[in-house]
Amino acid sequence: MITIKTKSEIAQMQKACTIVERTLLLLRDMVEVGVTTEQMDKEAKKFIESFGATPSFLNYNGYPKSVCISVNDQVVHGIPDGCKLRRGDIVSCDVGAYFEGYHGDAARTYIVGDTSEEAKQLIKVTRESFFKGIEYARAGNRISDISKAIQAHAESYGYGVVRELIGHGIGTKLHEKPDIPNFYDPRMGLGAKLLEGMTLAVEPMINMGSEKVYVLENGWTVLTYDGSLSAHYENTIAITDGEPIIMTMQLEDF
Repeated sequence: MITIKTKSEIAQMQKACTIVERTLLLLRDMVEVGVTTEQMDKEAKKFIESFGATPSFLNYNGYPKSVCISVNDQVVHGIPDGCKLRRGDIVSCDVGAYFEGYHGDAARTYIVGDTSEEAKQLIKVTRESFFKGIEYARAGNRISDISKAIQAHAESYGYGVVRELIGHGIGTKLHEKPDIPNFYDPRMGLGAKLLEGMTLAVEPMINMGSEKVYVLENGWTVLTYDGSLSAHYENTIAITDGEPIIMTMQLEDF
């Protein structure tokens, strides 16, 4: 069932979203040569908890860490470990925080030092795909309107749009209805009608090559099938009677 939030509930949810955004800024500043993703995870956990919040991902369905950090050909759900970042890596950081009954969720892809122009373009287009999608995040439209816009922009650059992973509703639960694909499949229908008070996590996951992916034996980490780079960009948004509110982009324009 899709939950509709009141304006006061959205204001409460904004607090969790601000913690998520602050945590992403922390991680952005940590992305340097020689830093391990384990170090990043520990600092993120400490930072989230300093607000009296809880990392949404920690122990979620058995996930062992507080944030997801996915490097290069890892699409999502990279488990932080002792591997050190190298110059030229691209690093996708996905953060969730639970505070006073509500979750916030967002992701960014950062660059270690400098990287290829091709990788920079992938990150740029993935971000743009999100904004193309939420042009349609208005009451009265359908989820598929968002999906079609994301897919069209990414595929216009020859990129692969991941099919196995999608965005989602969010609120008192990390994952709520409705599902929000980043692609349109007529067999899936037009999707739910957007209503004022819906809160959604819209998150393009875009591969430089094929859209095909596979999962490591750890049961979590998703990689591109062809070894191509992948980028991830996500925000929690609220549907209003006008423009959507991007709740995880209140402090700084990334």
